[in-house]
Amino acid sequence: MSETSESKVQEKNPEKENSNSESIEFVDNSIEEIKEDDIPKNVPTADDPNSRVNKSDLETAGFTLDEFASLLSKYDYNFKPGDIVNGTVFALESKGAMIDIGAKTAAFMPMQEVSINRVEGLSDVLQPSEIREFFIMSEENEDGQLSLSIRRIEYQRAWERVRQLQKEDATIYSEVFATNRGGALVRVEGLRGFIPGSHISTRKAKEELVADFLPLKFLEVDEERNRLVLSHRRALVERKMNRLEVGEVVVGAVRGIKPYGAFIDIGGVSGLLHISEISHEHIETPHSVLNVNDQMKVMIIDLDAERGRISLSTKALEPEPGDMLTDPQKVFDKAEEMAARYKQMLLEQAEEGEDPIAVMNI
Repeated sequence: MSETSESKVQEKNPEKENSNSESIEFVDNSIEEIKEDDIPKNVPTADDPNSRVNKSDLETAGFTLDEFASLLSKYDYNFKPGDIVNGTVFALESKGAMIDIGAKTAAFMPMQEVSINRVEGLSDVLQPSEIREFFIMSEENEDGQLSLSIRRIEYQRAWERVRQLQKEDATIYSEVFATNRGGALVRVEGLRGFIPGSHISTRKAKEELVADFLPLKFLEVDEERNRLVLSHRRALVERKMNRLEVGEVVVGAVRGIKPYGAFIDIGGVSGLLHISEISHEHIETPHSVLNVNDQMKVMIIDLDAERGRISLSTKALEPEPGDMLTDPQKVFDKAEEMAARYKQMLLEQAEEGEDPIAVMNI
């Protein structure tokens, strides 16, 4: 304390036995009477620009401004639904998993979002400290927490995969897990697919197909409508077509008769014997000529791999027009001979400049 201050104290306190109130008054008065000269000259004030930390101060603090900005950029809180982010699993709970994605609050992934496939528990898919991608499903809730999903990522990638398989016209194998009145249900890349009954080509009853693996072709892949439709028949026809050729005579059995023709099973695949291809003579209905389970010989006149159809004919095998109506056994006995003549006729027409395939389809 300066001499001036000491003299003031002596003036205000001539006696040592002052009351407490006088002591309080002394303290208050001392504060009020501090003069500007008593303040050290080297103490900066709040509005003094020299009191603010400048760039050079930060550069000597152990990291630079650029490093500080880079550190902050790692904590991006601008998460949006639909984003795919990296996250670290740090807790597996009964109802879901807690995931660190660098947000202000740990994100949560519900149990039902852990996989596109059925799983028994989270540990079947996730492990603590594992780092992987997650899909942001929604905005932050009232607690600032985001909801995540793995299933959505797998779902998107599954559709990309089946679109590529369809583009390649690939044949896949899939297990039937259920059947209904319309057909059978399978899973392809985790997605549920449907096989219409008309595209199931097997002697088994539909109910007996559960747990069977079937070769399948894609008929429809539509993510927007969530429609994945497949064909067992097309896959079998393609396989069979690799061993068949137009003009070939094959043995088959009548499996179904419709007003427009009969379906003939030829080695596990169905071919259509159209009513117009039964005989050169006009017939009113296939039922007047054929019966279910009849064994017969037919000639292949068209193979349509894209639509999975095999077109058949007995008309081309008739030695005389109308023989299928009057003496079908004669037609079957001479089938190979008539098929050879038919092929020769096609070759001759081809040599004359006509398309033999087009002639077969007439």
